[in-house]
Amino acid sequence: MERKTVAVLGMMCAGCAANVERKLNALDGIGAAAVNLSTRTVMVDYDPARVSLQQMKEALSSIGYDMVIEQDRNVEAIEHRALSMLRRKVALSWLFAVLCMALSMGWIGQGLTADYRNQLCLIIALLNLVYCGRQFYVTAWRQLVHGSANMDTLVVLSTGISFLFSTFNTFWGDAVWTPRGIAWHTYFDASVMIITFVLTGRLLEERAKHSTASAIRTLMGLTPKTAHLVENDVTTDIPIAAVSVGDVIEVRPGEKIPVDGTVIAGASGLVDESMMTGESVAVEKREGDKVLAGTILGQGATLRLRAQQVGQKTVLANMIRMVQEAQGSKAPVQRVVDKIALIFVPTVTLISVLTFVLWLLIGGPQMLPQAVLSAVSVLVIACPCAMGLATPTALMVGIGKAAEKNILIKDATALESLRTIDAMVVDKTGTITEPGDGGEALKPHAAEAIDALQAQGIAVYMMSGDKEERVAPIAQAAHIEHYLSQVLPQDKENLVRQLQQQGHRVAMVGDGINDSQALAAADVSIAMGRGTDVAMDVAQVTLMGSDLRRIPEAIGLSRRTVGMIRQNLFWAFIYNLVCIPLAAGLPYLFGLSWQITPMWASALMAFSSVSVVLNSLRLKISR
Repeated sequence: MERKTVAVLGMMCAGCAANVERKLNALDGIGAAAVNLSTRTVMVDYDPARVSLQQMKEALSSIGYDMVIEQDRNVEAIEHRALSMLRRKVALSWLFAVLCMALSMGWIGQGLTADYRNQLCLIIALLNLVYCGRQFYVTAWRQLVHGSANMDTLVVLSTGISFLFSTFNTFWGDAVWTPRGIAWHTYFDASVMIITFVLTGRLLEERAKHSTASAIRTLMGLTPKTAHLVENDVTTDIPIAAVSVGDVIEVRPGEKIPVDGTVIAGASGLVDESMMTGESVAVEKREGDKVLAGTILGQGATLRLRAQQVGQKTVLANMIRMVQEAQGSKAPVQRVVDKIALIFVPTVTLISVLTFVLWLLIGGPQMLPQAVLSAVSVLVIACPCAMGLATPTALMVGIGKAAEKNILIKDATALESLRTIDAMVVDKTGTITEPGDGGEALKPHAAEAIDALQAQGIAVYMMSGDKEERVAPIAQAAHIEHYLSQVLPQDKENLVRQLQQQGHRVAMVGDGINDSQALAAADVSIAMGRGTDVAMDVAQVTLMGSDLRRIPEAIGLSRRTVGMIRQNLFWAFIYNLVCIPLAAGLPYLFGLSWQITPMWASALMAFSSVSVVLNSLRLKISR
C-alpha cells in the first residue's frame, strides 16, 4: 500500500468531505481515504496495482470534484485564481443585492409600478443566479445524479424555490392568489441575499483558513530554492530539485543549508539548528559532521558538504510530510461528525418539507406565503459547514503550533490521547540525562519539566539499566520519586502494562530504539531526538532537540486543542438546534410575530462557519 496526500478542489462543507471519502472508499484497492476539509486535501492509502490516481480523479470528477494529480498543475496558483474569482463574485453579488433590496423596499424607482419593480428584481436575481450562483447549481446537480447531497444542495433548493415562487407571483399572483383572498409577496431579494451571504462567508473562511496553515508555510520556507553545486572546483547555481545524492554543495555564511549531508571541507562553522531542534545555541560543525536542510550557516565560514539526503528524503521534508499528514488525520470525535454529515442535508430537506406542510395544515391556504418563507429559511439556516470545520481547523492550528515548538505529532489520535495521560515512564540515559558522558550529567531544565508534569497531575516513573548508586542521585536531582535501576527493556514494557492494568493512561518517553517495546505498549509514545536521530517512524510524538519542557507543553496543547474542538462542535450543534426551529416559525406558536427570514438566515449561516474558524485561531495566541 502507498500513502499520498492529494489536493481536491470543490469541497466546501462536511457533506462534501463525506461524499469524497465515500466515493474513494468504494473503489477497489483503496485502503482508507481521509479528507481534511480545512486544507481541501485527501490522504489516501491505496494499492497502485489495483487502482490508480487517474481512476480516483475520474471517480471524483463524476460527482463534481477535481483531484489535482498532474505535476504541471500548481495547486497554489489554482487556489489563488479561484480566490480572485470568488472576490469578484462577492463584489458583484453585493451590487445585485443592494439594487434588488432598494427596488423591493421602494428606496429607488418610486415612479414605477409594483409589477415593473418586481420584473426588474427578477432580472437582477436571474443575473445573480447565472453568474454568481451558477456553481452551486452545477455541483448540486452532479450530487443529485449520484444520489448525494451537500451544502450546495441546500443553497440551490432555497434560492431556486424563492426565485420560482417569486417569478410565479410576479406574473400570476393577482390572477391566482388575490381572488382567493391570499396575500402574496415576492422574495427575489431573499434569493439574491442568500447567494451573497454564502459567497461572503466562503470568502471570509478562505482568508481565515489561510492563517491555520501558517506552520506548514513556515516549514516550507526553510528550504532554499537554489544550491551552489561544486564540480571541478567550479561553482554553479542550480535549482534545489536538480541536486543529486553524492553532489558536492557549497554553503556560504548566512545561507540556508539546502540538503542533508556531511561536511567535507571548510573551516569550522557555527550552524543555527534552532528551527529543527529548538536549541538556541549554534552548533559547531567540522569535517565529518552531519548537517540538515533548512538550518543556517553562521557568519565567517564557508562549508562544503556531500549531499546524502535530497528532496523529499531530507529530515525537513519528513517533518513537513509528518505535519501535513497529522493535520489531515481524523480525531476519534470526527467520526461521529462524519456520520451526521452524511444524513444532515437529507434530514434538513425533510424538516423543510414538514415545515411547509405544517404551516398549511395549521393556517390553510392563507398561510401559503408564510409556509414558503419558513421552508426556505430552514433550508438556508442549516449549516453543515460549521460542523465540518469544527474539528479539522482546531487540529490544524494545534498540530501546527506544536510543530512551531519543535513538537512533531504523528496524528490526531495522538494529540487527543495526550490530554488523558496520568502516568509517564521515562528512560534515564538520553532522556533525563546526556548520553555523551555516560549518563551522569542531568539535562538542563529536566527538574523543571518533571515539576511541570507533576503539576499537571502526572506521576513520573524513571527506568534505567544503570546501577542503583548512579540512578538514585539523578532521580533525586530531577525530583522523581518513583524509579527503578538495573532494568532490561522487557522490564520497561512490564511497568507500562502494569500501570495500564491499574487503570492509568501511560505515556512512554525514550529514544525510540532501545525503548521500542515499551514505546509500542504505551498509550502514547514519545521519542526524544536530535536531527537525524529522530525516530519519526517509531513514536506518536517526537520532540526535536533535548528540552524536556516540551513534554508538558505538548500535554497542555493537547488539552487546549481538544477543548477547542469541543467548543466548536458544541456551538455548531447548538446553532442548528436553536436556529432551525426559529427559522421554521416556532415563535408564532407562542404569539410572537418575529421570525428569521431567508435573508437573515443566510447571514447567520455564513457567520457560524466563520466563527468556528476564528475560534480555532485563538489557539495560535494561547501559551
